[in-house]
Amino acid sequence: MNKLALDELLRQALIEDIGYGDVTSEAIFSEEHVSQGYLVAKQDMVLAGMPVFSRVFALLDERVKVTPQYVDGDWVQQGEKFAQLQGPTRALLAGERVALNFLQHLTGIATTARQYVEACGDQNTVIADTRKTTPGLRMLEKYAVTIGGGTNHRYGLDSMVLIKDNHSKAAGGILVAVQKVRTRMSPFMKVEVEVEDLNQVHEALLAGVDVIMLDNMPLPMIEEAVKLINRQALIEVSGNITGERIAELAAKGVDIISSGALTHSVKAADISMRLE
Repeated sequence: MNKLALDELLRQALIEDIGYGDVTSEAIFSEEHVSQGYLVAKQDMVLAGMPVFSRVFALLDERVKVTPQYVDGDWVQQGEKFAQLQGPTRALLAGERVALNFLQHLTGIATTARQYVEACGDQNTVIADTRKTTPGLRMLEKYAVTIGGGTNHRYGLDSMVLIKDNHSKAAGGILVAVQKVRTRMSPFMKVEVEVEDLNQVHEALLAGVDVIMLDNMPLPMIEEAVKLINRQALIEVSGNITGERIAELAAKGVDIISSGALTHSVKAADISMRLE
C-alpha cells in the first residue's frame, strides 16, 4: 500500500468531514479531555483496514493510541471487542466517522471475498476483482480483496492488454485487434480477450491469446467453451457474478472468476466505536 497516497486520501476525507472544525465536540470538551473506548463487531466478519483506521487518528492527533487485538485477515465474531482506543476526546470524535467509513467498507469487501473463495471449494479457481471500484479508493478496495483471499485483476489500463468487445468491434474483429497489439506490445506481456459466444472463442484461440474471458455467457455455453478451449488458454468467467453462482461456475473447470460486485456492491460491515 502506498503510504503517501494513503495519507493524501485520508487527509481529503478528513477535510471533507471536519470542515473548519467539529463544533459539537469543541464546545463540550477541552483540549486536555481524554477518553478511552473500543471497537466492537456487530456481525461475523473478516477484518480489513485496521492500519487505515489507525492512520486516520494519527493524522489528527498522534496522542491517540489504537491497540488492535486482531490483524487484517483475521476472522472476528459478532460481539467481540477487537480494538482498544485511548486519547484526546476531540480527536477521537472528530476522526470516528471517517475512520469507521473506511474500516466498515474494507471489512465488507474482505468478508465477501472470503465467502466467494470458500464457495469455490477444492476447485483450483481464483476469485478476482475488476476495475469497477469507487473512484479514488481502488488501492484500498483491491487491498481488501486480497485480505479476503481474492486476487487482483489488472490495477489499471496500463497493467495488461485486455481486448474487450468495444475494442474488437472498432478494430474489425478479435483477430485484427490481437495482431495490432502483438506488433506494438512486448512479447512478455500477456494478452486477454473478452468473448461473448463460441464463434469468438474460436477466433480468440486462432489468435493465440493467453487468457479468454467468457463474458455474460449462460452456463451451458460456458461448458462448451471450456471443452473447446481445452487448456489452450486460461479461462476467465465474468458478468453477473453473484455468491450463489460461484460454486457452479468453479465446478465447470474455469481458472478465474472475476466479479465487479466485490467492490461496487458490497454491503459495509457493521462495526461500532464506543467510548467508555
